[in-house]
Amino acid sequence: MEVIQGNIVNIFDDSIHWGEIIVEGKRIFTIKILGEEKPDDSYLLPGFVDAHVHIESSMLTPAVFGNMALVHGTVASVSDPHEIANVLGEKGVEYMIEDANQSPFKVCFGAPSCVPATGFETAGATIDSRGVERLLRKPEIGYLAEMMNFPGVIYKEEEVMAKLAIAKSLGKVIDGHAPGLRGADAETYFSAGISTDHECFSFAEAEEKLKLGVKVLIREGSAAKNFEALIPLAKNWAHQMMFCSDDKHPDDLIKGHINVLVARALEAGVALFDALRMASLNPVKHYGLEVGLLQEGDPADFIRVKNLQEFQVLETYVEGKLVAKEGRSLLAAPRSKVVNNFNTRELTTEAVQVQMDDRLGKVRVIKVNDGQLMTDSFEISPRMSGNTLVSDTDQDILKLVVYNRYQDEEPAVGFIHGFGMKEGAIASSVAHDSHNIIAVGVNDVDIVEAINLIVREKGGVSAVSAEKMGVLPLPVAGLMSDKDAHTVAKDYEQIDAFAKLELGSKLISPYMSLSFMALLVIPALKLSDKGLFDGNSFKFVDLKV
Repeated sequence: MEVIQGNIVNIFDDSIHWGEIIVEGKRIFTIKILGEEKPDDSYLLPGFVDAHVHIESSMLTPAVFGNMALVHGTVASVSDPHEIANVLGEKGVEYMIEDANQSPFKVCFGAPSCVPATGFETAGATIDSRGVERLLRKPEIGYLAEMMNFPGVIYKEEEVMAKLAIAKSLGKVIDGHAPGLRGADAETYFSAGISTDHECFSFAEAEEKLKLGVKVLIREGSAAKNFEALIPLAKNWAHQMMFCSDDKHPDDLIKGHINVLVARALEAGVALFDALRMASLNPVKHYGLEVGLLQEGDPADFIRVKNLQEFQVLETYVEGKLVAKEGRSLLAAPRSKVVNNFNTRELTTEAVQVQMDDRLGKVRVIKVNDGQLMTDSFEISPRMSGNTLVSDTDQDILKLVVYNRYQDEEPAVGFIHGFGMKEGAIASSVAHDSHNIIAVGVNDVDIVEAINLIVREKGGVSAVSAEKMGVLPLPVAGLMSDKDAHTVAKDYEQIDAFAKLELGSKLISPYMSLSFMALLVIPALKLSDKGLFDGNSFKFVDLKV
């Protein structure tokens, strides 16, 4: 039996009293209120939950991610293993479950609903409705993960509807993914039993979906940042909202997690207990998580924070065990296995060259919106060397390449505006959703070298300039490192700084932004390994206009 004292925050009756929590084994035996709040003492409150995250995008294995999240007071996550599933199928999901079991961090995994995400790209695996059912019957799988194929729902495609029907028959929550979907189409989509959306990027869109009864998740990741646009809604709709990161790079995770969003919510005028419920109660209840909420009989999952303004986490308890204290993990380092699916050859510069005979012709260009997944597009007369299309750094028009990593195929080539690089190239095998190799750069030699660094490592992120090159290997499915969080964060910070300071990128997170330039389910213009894709019309378009 252990007795823990402090100011106890009750998110059910909006009260704070000084008292003690008595823990017996893994559960809270009793809570004793001993007096009024003591403002000079610390506060005990329920641990936080990341309501939607792709752990793979942290470049950390599940156990390593979990141990670091615990340091910041996040005790659980609702995690879609969609990324590794696109690489390794059901075996990838099973890998995530097995690895996560090395950490006390509580993970509710979903059954990926869209593997591959579309038929317009090459993935490493397929999970059909039978595979979805096999996964949903596993005790570790708590929900059907984000249904990205909203056209398939609207037009009632047989396989899509089968997956939804299976989830409903098993009593599983169904997550949504419907960026920009409004009006009658949104009503059709959510009436199919889909209950959440983390893709809202405007106040008006989110409010419309909230009025339909949808649970809206406020996302603040390393690339997609919707907090500022959506947090005003929490003043009236907090009971229907949650916080999530979706995709978070290791250097960001080292600095903070959901605790940062709670503090920012208070600064934005959200009431304390509303913000706390968004960060704990709402996801626990919606997904039926086995996570304690600081009640008698609950699992002893709770945190101690210094105050209720900054939410600096002093201690984290999971099932009665102190697992993190004052910014450091108290857990043993996990050992992660290496699994992968990487079968391609190195490229030559000739493979990424594009010819154009008409000097008056134009090409389509992807326009990056910093901090957003949605892109714009425009047409421009390209710079040419002879009859070959080349990058134009004066206008920030750079060559973009996506290269199939599962089999030997010719790469797809496009052009992109917004990276701001003045020299060199960067590349990554983290490229949503199929995770082929994606690269952007100012010349073919550097682009190819950046790609080939990743081919040699069978996964990673790389950067190349005229003077030097670097690569952060990601041997686990080409998505994750098998190293500890601080090592990966340090290595990532170095290569991120290389891309920004030496190559000149002006983006908040160039590698995270690059990873989404192959994400076909988010409009408008993207590039897959099969070609340039219009996410509005949902079809391929020619590079040349």
